[in-house]
Order: sequence, then C-alpha cells, then structure tokens
Amino acid sequence: MYLGLDLGTSGVKAMLIDGDQKIVGSANGSLDVSRPHSGWSEQEPAHWVRATEEAVAGLKAKHPKELSAVKGIGLSGQMHGATLIDATDKVLRPCVLWNDTRSYVEAAALDADPRFRALTGNIVFPGFTAPKLAWIEKHEPDVFAKIAKVLLPKDYLRLWLTGDYISEMSDSAGTSWLDTGKRAWSSELLAATNLSEEQMPALVEGTEQAGKLRSELAAQWGISGDVVIAGGAGDNAASACGMGTVSDGAAFVSLGTSGVLFAANGSYLPKPESAVHAFCHALPNTWHQMGVILSATDALNWHSGVTGKSAADLTGEIGETLKAPTGVTFLPYLSGERTPHNDAVIRGAFIGLEHESSRVVLTQAVLEGVAFAIRDNLEALRSAGTGISRVTAIGGGSRSRYWLASIATALDVPVDLPADGDFGAAFGAARLGLIAATGADPIAVCMPPVTAGTIEPVGALTGAYEDAYKRYRALYPAIKSLAH
Repeated sequence: MYLGLDLGTSGVKAMLIDGDQKIVGSANGSLDVSRPHSGWSEQEPAHWVRATEEAVAGLKAKHPKELSAVKGIGLSGQMHGATLIDATDKVLRPCVLWNDTRSYVEAAALDADPRFRALTGNIVFPGFTAPKLAWIEKHEPDVFAKIAKVLLPKDYLRLWLTGDYISEMSDSAGTSWLDTGKRAWSSELLAATNLSEEQMPALVEGTEQAGKLRSELAAQWGISGDVVIAGGAGDNAASACGMGTVSDGAAFVSLGTSGVLFAANGSYLPKPESAVHAFCHALPNTWHQMGVILSATDALNWHSGVTGKSAADLTGEIGETLKAPTGVTFLPYLSGERTPHNDAVIRGAFIGLEHESSRVVLTQAVLEGVAFAIRDNLEALRSAGTGISRVTAIGGGSRSRYWLASIATALDVPVDLPADGDFGAAFGAARLGLIAATGADPIAVCMPPVTAGTIEPVGALTGAYEDAYKRYRALYPAIKSLAH
C-alpha cells in the first residue's frame, strides 16, 4: 500500500492506493486560514500536523489492515508558503501563505533585479516565498535573525514525519531562489535576500527517497517495517502526476475557482515576461509551464450571485449546443489577472450590452470570457515554445458541456474528459510514494486516466470565435487606463 498526503489550504487529504494504483480509501482533516490584516493570509504549522493526524486516523478507522501495509508515502502541498523555524525546530511565527499579498513592494523590488527572472525563469510574484522573507526582514527583524531553516508547507510536514530538512524541485521552483534550469539553489539569489544555502533544505527529485517515517509515528499508525517518504511535489505538479500529464506536450485545463492551463515540458522553456510560470516538474529532467487565470468558476459564481440563479440553472438555460458569440464580451478580471497581464489592479467588465441582452446572453458571455482568458494562456505558452494539440479538462466547471465546447472552439483543440475518478494531488502524491519505494518507472506509473469522451472544436464557429477573441484582446488595453 502507498499513502498520498496533500496539504491544501482548507484541509489535508490522505489517500491510500494499492500496488495496482487502485484507490483503497481517503480521509480528510480540516484547516482554517487566519487573516489578521487586509491582504494577510496565515496558518499555524501545528494545525497542519493536527489535520494530518485527523486524516490518517480517519483512514486507520476504516482501513487498519491496509494502512499497516504502507511502504511509501508521497507528499503534496500548497506552494510558496514561508515556514520559519529556529535551531531547535521551533516555529518562529505563523506561516505566510501563497495567497498573502503583503509583500508586493518587496516583490517589485526583487523583480527589478534582472538576476531573478534570468535564473528562476519567472516574475517575482508577491505570493512567492522570497519577497515574504524580505518583508519579514524589514518588519520583523527579531524573527528574521533567528531563522535556521525556511521550509515550504509540505516540507514542514516532512520534518515532522522524518526529522529531515528536505525539499524537491517542483515546490522549490516557486520560491524565487531556485536556479530552475540547473535544478539547484542559487546562492546569488539567496544572498540578495540576506539568506544562505545553509538555511535551505536539501533538494531531491520528487520521485526520489527523502527520509523515512519516524518509528514512533509508524507505531502510532500501526505500520511495521521501513516506510520511505518520497520527495513529492507542489500541488499543481502533484495533480499533473495524478492526471498523467508528465510527457512533453501533455496538457490539462483546470476549471476550478481559478483556471490553470498546465503543460509538461521535456526541456526548460522560460518566458517570464508572458507571466507564464516555468517550474521544475516532479519527475527528473522534466519541467512544466503553467498559465493561471484568477477567476474561472468564480466568474460564473459571481454571475450566479447577481442573477439569483444557481450556476447549474444558468448553464442549463443555455443548453448544450454551442452558439455563435453575440457581440457581448465579458472580461473575467474580477480580482485582477495573473497570465498574461500580471495586473492586480485591473477589474472585470461587460462590453457591448444592448436592450436585447438577456440573462442567457450574459451567461454565454461569461463562459466565453473565461474561455478567451484560457486562450490568452495558450498564446502565452505558445510564445514560450510550447505546442499543445489537445487538453484534458478537470475541475468543477468541466461538468458543463457547453463550457467545454466553448473552450475547445476558442483554443481550436480537442478537449478530453477523463473517466470518473479522483486524479488530484493526493493521488499524484501516492504515485510518487509508490515510485520512491519500489523504484518503478515514473512514466509507466504516471499514466493518464481512460478518456470517457472528447469534445471537438465546432468548426462552423471557429471563425466567429476568432473574431470574438480579437475583440476580447483589444479590450484589456482599452480599460487598463481606467483601472490604473
């Protein structure tokens, strides 16, 4: 048996799989986010340990025999969090999370240093780890002076599980301290934030062994024998391992609260000015690119709140047959935009409204606006050298056939639907645990799920969609001056 532990923002998920990768069971432990000031987002690392204990206890209650047979554990986690510990492993302050924006001034200052984009392949976003440490040095110098190690959230869990300070490439690529092409810490970038390599964990690949489960925990969980902990992965790379998006050119589109277009790369292809993330993948000699839009299903949920109709009712009204764009355009920038604009100030808009613009027309525009935002991500990835010939759709929004047809037509690529199952980060982490424990071939283990169906672009509407996309593209510069 193999265990995947995924430390998310709202909870920890524990998933047990067998040697044939069949899911045996899963359980959760819950987490809350603390927001002491506007733009702040923090969690206590002790709560991660409690939530992990809850999740594993839930598995043990239902599957004690299977849990006792665990040979490998994989870790996945929310990225970018700054977990600071002293020389005795004591946590110095609550962890500053990925969605904390307090360090936007420090992020801009680091991003203005050309070495950061050159070595990391990415813009220094306020959510990344390095600017958070620059903020702490400035505002909490007493804390900064005591830092012995800076750990990412899942790697703090690893310290509790194993007693070792170890991270891996995919998560570390989101710190702004990794030389992403060389897959190694950059002493130059660390020095720019007054830190050293001694304050960083050791680095392994996500498929490699990274410590063994402490005997006290093994006894508590009813496990006998050695249990290997894998390097693991950041949450998106772990989800990609679960989805089988590991070979060059494989891609998925995730329609969750935010939207992600994720492509695996056989080589390192940075283009930071496009606001595409270029990170190491969890598998050796593999990288990935990722475009992120901040409001995907969030845009439809906003529309639902305004109209008083559920998201399911709104997409039900529109039907399943794709319609030509009406001339009403929606910009989904409700909380700013990441790729391709890197613009926290821009806001959303409806353009082209007329007397005949019904609720159905507005719903159609919202779905198209998100599809065009994902097309922007596709163009950004293409400009960085990545060709995508098809994508697999995951996330809550992928239940709408109309939306998927709109995305297929906007991108002009087929959209595959996986057969029912849970292919998320916990499953990907369990796969990494299996690889680290057995030495199995990573590509053979990380196979994509069976495709249940494919939605092809609607050829008769690709021209109309192309025209509508050009209108969409022209609107960002037009409204940018109003926001800034």
